[in-house]
Amino acid sequence: MSDLTVVLMDRLTSAFEAARDPARAVGAAAYLRDQFPFLGLTSAVRRAQARVALKGLPKPTEADLREVALACWSREEREFQQFACDYLTAHIKTPGPGFLTTTAELITTRSWWDTVDPLATHVVAGLVRRHPALTTRMDEWSIADDMWLVRTAILHQLLYGPATDTERLFGYCAAQAGHQDFFVRKAIGWALRHYARTDPTAVRSFLTAHADHLSPLSIREAAKHL
Repeated sequence: MSDLTVVLMDRLTSAFEAARDPARAVGAAAYLRDQFPFLGLTSAVRRAQARVALKGLPKPTEADLREVALACWSREEREFQQFACDYLTAHIKTPGPGFLTTTAELITTRSWWDTVDPLATHVVAGLVRRHPALTTRMDEWSIADDMWLVRTAILHQLLYGPATDTERLFGYCAAQAGHQDFFVRKAIGWALRHYARTDPTAVRSFLTAHADHLSPLSIREAAKHL
């Protein structure tokens, strides 16, 4: 590991442990269906402690980002993975297109919405914006066997607004309209609802055209503000 990774992980561990809240940890774990242990830090506390740990450290390289992310993913407590999502988001202008492979590893490991969604809407989104050739990888993910990659492909344009590639957005949603998993159906509705802020007419037309194939959940979420 690089010096930055070693120092940051040591500091982060100390800072997080100092703020541990066992009582709150029980509720936090239950909220994610007891899949991961927690230290019991609120988002505000986690980010405040992270700022302490990061103080004075240099800007990370792409190699540092990978090391820190994987080190956080190796820890049991969920707050470390949540920190990694924030850290990658803060430095999304640093990595090149090859970093998408690392991001895929994170998305498909210790997977749940609390890490997949920020990775999709900030990290993958940022990589694809800066490296447009990666859209072909999104095409592959949109029909992947792993539902979290599918969710990521659908959600990666969530914050693009007018820059959204509507052909891909609607294409991904149509291709997965009959998906059996809740998280994919929910992602379809969420992505369409967000894009409706930019072009409500296009979303209405899509919902009408695919009403027989989309799940009630997807339609309900997409039409929530129409």
